[in-house]
Amino acid sequence: MRNLCVIPARGGSKRIPRKNIKDFLGKPIIAYSIEVALESNFFDEVMVSTDDEEIAEVAIQYGAKVPFYRGEKASDDYATLADVIDDVKQQYKSCGLVFDNICCILPTACLITIVTLKKGYSLLLENNVDSVRPIVRFSYPIQRALKMKNGIVEMFYPEHQKTRSQDLEPAFHDSGQFYWMRYESGLRGQNKYGFEISELEVQDIDNEVDWRLAELKFKLYFSSLSQYNRDDI
Repeated sequence: MRNLCVIPARGGSKRIPRKNIKDFLGKPIIAYSIEVALESNFFDEVMVSTDDEEIAEVAIQYGAKVPFYRGEKASDDYATLADVIDDVKQQYKSCGLVFDNICCILPTACLITIVTLKKGYSLLLENNVDSVRPIVRFSYPIQRALKMKNGIVEMFYPEHQKTRSQDLEPAFHDSGQFYWMRYESGLRGQNKYGFEISELEVQDIDNEVDWRLAELKFKLYFSSLSQYNRDDI
Protein backbone atom coordinates (compact mmCIF):
# COMPACT_ATOMS: atom_id res chain seq x y z
CA MET A 1 0.00 0.00 0.00
CA ARG A 2 1.12 3.53 -0.72
CA ASN A 3 0.90 5.79 2.33
CA LEU A 4 1.27 9.55 2.54
CA CYS A 5 2.10 11.45 5.72
CA VAL A 6 0.81 15.03 5.85
CA ILE A 7 2.04 17.36 8.58
CA PRO A 8 0.00 20.60 8.47
CA ALA A 9 1.95 23.62 9.68
CA ARG A 10 0.52 27.04 8.98
CA GLY A 11 2.69 30.07 9.69
CA GLY A 12 0.04 32.24 11.33
CA SER A 13 -0.16 30.94 14.90
CA LYS A 14 -1.40 33.79 17.10
CA ARG A 15 -1.50 32.48 20.68
CA ILE A 16 2.08 31.19 20.52
CA PRO A 17 3.87 33.04 17.71
CA ARG A 18 5.75 30.72 15.31
CA LYS A 19 4.57 27.79 17.42
CA ASN A 20 5.20 25.10 14.83
CA ILE A 21 8.94 25.81 14.68
CA LYS A 22 9.45 27.11 18.23
CA ASP A 23 12.30 25.41 20.10
CA PHE A 24 11.12 22.44 22.14
CA LEU A 25 13.86 20.91 24.27
CA GLY A 26 16.57 21.61 21.74
CA LYS A 27 14.90 21.47 18.33
CA PRO A 28 11.84 22.84 16.52
CA ILE A 29 8.72 21.12 17.80
CA ILE A 30 7.70 20.08 14.27
CA ALA A 31 10.91 18.03 14.07
CA TYR A 32 9.48 15.43 16.46
CA SER A 33 6.53 14.74 14.16
CA ILE A 34 8.77 14.57 11.09
CA GLU A 35 11.30 12.27 12.71
CA VAL A 36 8.73 9.78 14.02
CA ALA A 37 7.05 9.67 10.60
CA LEU A 38 10.36 8.99 8.85
CA GLU A 39 11.61 6.48 11.42
CA SER A 40 8.34 4.51 11.29
CA ASN A 41 8.96 3.47 7.66
CA PHE A 42 5.19 3.49 7.08
CA PHE A 43 5.23 6.20 4.43
CA ASP A 44 6.19 6.51 0.80
CA GLU A 45 6.34 10.28 1.34
CA VAL A 46 6.43 12.54 4.39
CA MET A 47 5.38 16.06 3.47
CA VAL A 48 4.65 19.29 5.28
CA SER A 49 1.71 21.38 4.11
CA THR A 50 2.55 25.01 4.81
CA ASP A 51 2.14 28.54 3.54
CA ASP A 52 5.35 29.72 5.20
CA GLU A 53 8.88 29.75 3.73
CA GLU A 54 10.67 29.46 7.08
CA ILE A 55 8.57 26.46 8.12
CA ALA A 56 9.28 24.89 4.73
CA GLU A 57 13.02 25.34 5.24
CA VAL A 58 12.89 23.75 8.71
CA ALA A 59 10.77 20.87 7.40
CA ILE A 60 13.25 20.12 4.61
CA GLN A 61 16.15 20.38 7.06
CA TYR A 62 14.65 17.55 9.13
CA GLY A 63 13.93 15.34 6.14
CA ALA A 64 10.37 16.13 5.08
CA LYS A 65 9.33 17.21 1.61
CA VAL A 66 7.52 20.42 0.70
CA PRO A 67 6.53 19.73 -2.91
CA PHE A 68 4.16 22.71 -3.04
CA TYR A 69 2.77 25.47 -0.85
CA ARG A 70 -0.68 25.33 0.66
CA GLY A 71 -3.49 26.93 -1.32
CA GLU A 72 -4.97 30.22 -0.15
CA LYS A 73 -8.33 28.76 0.86
CA ALA A 74 -6.63 26.15 3.08
CA SER A 75 -4.42 28.79 4.73
CA ASP A 76 -6.92 31.16 6.32
CA ASP A 77 -8.03 31.22 9.97
CA TYR A 78 -11.18 29.22 9.23
CA ALA A 79 -9.62 26.33 7.31
CA THR A 80 -10.15 22.91 8.89
CA LEU A 81 -7.86 19.90 8.81
CA ALA A 82 -10.27 18.36 6.31
CA ASP A 83 -9.75 21.41 4.07
CA VAL A 84 -5.98 21.01 4.32
CA ILE A 85 -6.16 17.31 3.43
CA ASP A 86 -8.40 18.10 0.45
CA ASP A 87 -5.91 20.73 -0.70
CA VAL A 88 -3.00 18.28 -0.47
CA LYS A 89 -4.91 15.58 -2.35
CA GLN A 90 -5.87 17.98 -5.11
CA GLN A 91 -2.31 19.22 -5.57
CA TYR A 92 -0.90 15.68 -5.67
CA LYS A 93 -3.63 14.69 -8.13
CA SER A 94 -2.53 17.50 -10.44
CA CYS A 95 0.94 15.91 -10.35
CA GLY A 96 -0.50 12.50 -11.20
CA LEU A 97 0.06 11.02 -7.72
CA VAL A 98 -2.46 9.15 -5.58
CA PHE A 99 -2.08 7.07 -2.42
CA ASP A 100 -4.03 4.39 -0.59
CA ASN A 101 -3.94 5.93 2.89
CA ILE A 102 -3.03 9.23 4.52
CA CYS A 103 -1.83 9.91 8.03
CA CYS A 104 -2.15 13.51 9.20
CA ILE A 105 0.30 14.09 12.06
CA LEU A 106 -0.05 17.41 13.84
CA PRO A 107 3.13 19.53 14.00
CA THR A 108 2.99 19.87 17.80
CA ALA A 109 2.52 16.13 18.48
CA CYS A 110 5.79 15.98 20.40
CA LEU A 111 4.63 13.01 22.51
CA ILE A 112 3.83 10.79 19.53
CA THR A 113 5.50 7.37 19.33
CA ILE A 114 6.01 4.84 16.58
CA VAL A 115 4.12 2.27 18.69
CA THR A 116 1.00 4.46 18.83
CA LEU A 117 1.31 5.33 15.15
CA LYS A 118 1.58 1.63 14.27
CA LYS A 119 -1.48 0.77 16.36
CA GLY A 120 -3.55 3.38 14.54
CA TYR A 121 -2.41 2.04 11.17
CA SER A 122 -3.20 -1.56 12.14
CA LEU A 123 -6.69 -0.58 13.26
CA LEU A 124 -7.32 1.21 9.97
CA LEU A 125 -6.34 -1.89 8.01
CA GLU A 126 -8.27 -4.29 10.26
CA ASN A 127 -11.55 -2.40 10.39
CA ASN A 128 -14.02 -1.13 7.82
CA VAL A 129 -13.68 2.50 8.88
CA ASP A 130 -12.86 5.82 7.22
CA SER A 131 -10.39 7.05 9.82
CA VAL A 132 -8.67 6.18 13.10
CA ARG A 133 -7.41 8.51 15.83
CA PRO A 134 -6.03 8.15 19.39
CA ILE A 135 -8.33 9.53 22.09
CA VAL A 136 -7.87 10.21 25.79
CA ARG A 137 -10.30 9.82 28.67
CA PHE A 138 -11.51 12.92 30.53
CA SER A 139 -10.01 12.76 34.01
CA TYR A 140 -13.26 13.94 35.62
CA PRO A 141 -16.80 12.80 34.67
CA ILE A 142 -18.28 15.25 32.18
CA GLN A 143 -21.73 14.46 33.60
CA ARG A 144 -20.61 16.43 36.68
CA ALA A 145 -19.60 19.48 34.65
CA LEU A 146 -20.52 22.89 36.05
CA LYS A 147 -21.62 26.12 34.42
CA MET A 148 -21.48 29.57 35.93
CA LYS A 149 -23.50 32.72 35.29
CA ASN A 150 -22.97 35.90 37.33
CA GLY A 151 -21.10 33.86 39.92
CA ILE A 152 -23.90 31.31 40.36
CA VAL A 153 -22.79 27.72 39.80
CA GLU A 154 -25.10 25.05 38.40
CA MET A 155 -24.65 21.56 37.01
CA PHE A 156 -25.08 20.95 33.29
CA TYR A 157 -26.65 17.60 34.16
CA PRO A 158 -28.30 17.94 37.60
CA GLU A 159 -29.86 14.50 37.20
CA HIS A 160 -26.40 13.05 37.89
CA GLN A 161 -25.76 14.97 41.09
CA LYS A 162 -26.06 11.80 43.19
CA THR A 163 -24.95 9.26 40.59
CA ARG A 164 -21.87 7.31 41.63
CA SER A 165 -18.80 8.11 39.53
CA GLN A 166 -18.30 4.44 38.65
CA ASP A 167 -21.82 4.34 37.21
CA LEU A 168 -21.22 7.21 34.78
CA GLU A 169 -20.26 6.45 31.21
CA PRO A 170 -16.61 7.37 30.43
CA ALA A 171 -16.10 10.27 28.03
CA PHE A 172 -13.13 10.93 25.78
CA HIS A 173 -11.62 13.75 23.74
CA ASP A 174 -9.35 13.89 20.71
CA SER A 175 -5.69 13.55 21.65
CA GLY A 176 -4.63 15.93 18.88
CA GLN A 177 -1.78 13.66 17.70
CA PHE A 178 -2.66 12.07 14.36
CA TYR A 179 -5.40 10.75 12.08
CA TRP A 180 -5.02 7.73 9.84
CA MET A 181 -7.55 7.80 7.00
CA ARG A 182 -8.53 6.18 3.75
CA TYR A 183 -7.32 8.28 0.86
CA GLU A 184 -10.69 8.63 -0.81
CA SER A 185 -12.77 9.58 2.23
CA GLY A 186 -10.08 11.62 3.99
CA LEU A 187 -11.32 13.27 7.17
CA ARG A 188 -14.81 13.78 5.76
CA GLY A 189 -15.83 10.14 6.19
CA GLN A 190 -18.40 9.54 8.93
CA ASN A 191 -17.17 6.12 10.07
CA LYS A 192 -14.56 7.17 12.64
CA TYR A 193 -12.66 4.79 14.93
CA GLY A 194 -10.79 5.64 18.12
CA PHE A 195 -8.44 3.93 20.54
CA GLU A 196 -7.49 5.07 24.01
CA ILE A 197 -4.06 6.34 25.03
CA SER A 198 -2.91 7.64 28.40
CA GLU A 199 -3.19 11.21 29.61
CA LEU A 200 0.60 11.29 29.98
CA GLU A 201 0.91 10.99 26.18
CA VAL A 202 -1.31 13.99 25.47
CA GLN A 203 -0.90 17.74 25.87
CA ASP A 204 -2.84 20.41 24.02
CA ILE A 205 -0.53 23.38 23.43
CA ASP A 206 -2.36 26.70 23.25
CA ASN A 207 -0.31 28.90 25.60
CA GLU A 208 3.04 29.10 27.37
CA VAL A 209 1.82 27.10 30.38
CA ASP A 210 0.71 24.31 28.04
CA TRP A 211 4.14 24.43 26.42
CA ARG A 212 5.94 23.94 29.75
CA LEU A 213 3.59 21.11 30.68
CA ALA A 214 4.35 19.43 27.37
CA GLU A 215 8.07 19.64 28.09
CA LEU A 216 7.57 18.13 31.55
CA LYS A 217 5.41 15.32 30.16
CA PHE A 218 7.97 14.65 27.42
CA LYS A 219 10.78 14.27 29.94
CA LEU A 220 8.67 12.09 32.25
CA TYR A 221 7.18 9.88 29.54
CA PHE A 222 10.32 9.23 27.55
CA SER A 223 12.47 8.71 30.63
CA SER A 224 10.04 5.95 31.61
CA LEU A 225 10.62 4.40 28.18
CA SER A 226 14.41 4.70 28.31
CA GLN A 227 14.74 0.97 28.95
CA TYR A 228 13.46 0.33 25.45
CA ASN A 229 15.23 0.70 22.14
CA ARG A 230 14.36 3.89 20.25
CA ASP A 231 12.96 1.82 17.39
CA ASP A 232 10.41 0.33 19.80
CA ILE A 233 9.18 3.77 20.82
